Amino acid sequence: MKILLLGKNGQVGWELQRSLAPLGELIALNSSSKKLCGDLTNLSGIQTTVRKIAPDIIVNAAAYTAVDKAESESELAHIINAEAPGMLAQEAKQLKAWLIHYSTDYVFDGKGNQPYLETDIPNPSNIYGKSKLTGENNIVAAGCSHLIFRTSWVYGAHGNNFMKTILRLAQQRDQLNVVNDQIGSPTGAELVADITAYVLRTLKYQSDVSGIYHLVAKGETSWFEFAKFILQQAYNANFSLKVQANALSPIPSSAFPLPAKRPLNSRLNTSRLEETFGLNLPEWEISASRTLAEILNK
Repeated sequence: MKILLLGKNGQVGWELQRSLAPLGELIALNSSSKKLCGDLTNLSGIQTTVRKIAPDIIVNAAAYTAVDKAESESELAHIINAEAPGMLAQEAKQLKAWLIHYSTDYVFDGKGNQPYLETDIPNPSNIYGKSKLTGENNIVAAGCSHLIFRTSWVYGAHGNNFMKTILRLAQQRDQLNVVNDQIGSPTGAELVADITAYVLRTLKYQSDVSGIYHLVAKGETSWFEFAKFILQQAYNANFSLKVQANALSPIPSSAFPLPAKRPLNSRLNTSRLEETFGLNLPEWEISASRTLAEILNK
């Protein structure tokens, strides 16, 4: 089996290099790869790469993820998050290959307090979410065999994320304010990559599973409570911090305005994924503790 991985140096892509390697021949590219084009802004170059490699599986872990910058760079976000996935899907259709793609809870508007199902109607409230939803729609319209994994609140030992930001700020400041009215499931890039590899391994036994799946860790929390968890783990590991435990304050999203509106409800229901592939997703604290241990011990 030949696998083409795009976005190898992102948080999820970094872990996918590890998890996909045992499944077959893995060709992993990023936007600066030289011999083959891995830059999703170069649609003709990506098309040439796919046709030259002729993979059995295309795993697209590349994306435009600068949520706030997308408000002023909508065209670039659209090319990377919408046009490129659509083109990859068309090429996969011609090759009779599978396309694996990652999307986001931002395709929903974040209203209510129930976990979203795959059948709920999307209604993104920012440019980033709109570009990711268009990418989903373009993949489905192409008619290729596909797995679209919607995830949220992704972190990892590699790359930049909320976990590392909190640790950095806690070393610099003696007071931190963190929003407490956005609720979701912190999800490790390692978990996303491992589930992807497991699901790909099962495709030889069940091929009629094409579609959209929600992939997040079990449980839910707020950014404020997640920050408390991160700092407590750091204190337990004797990690040097300037901020004290009682100097972390909850604030509403309205007190921390950003260019792009964030959903208050980022909960995703994972029942379809678990039932289809016989999975039991772990509680979010398990992966978070392991990743923090790796970061804190570097």
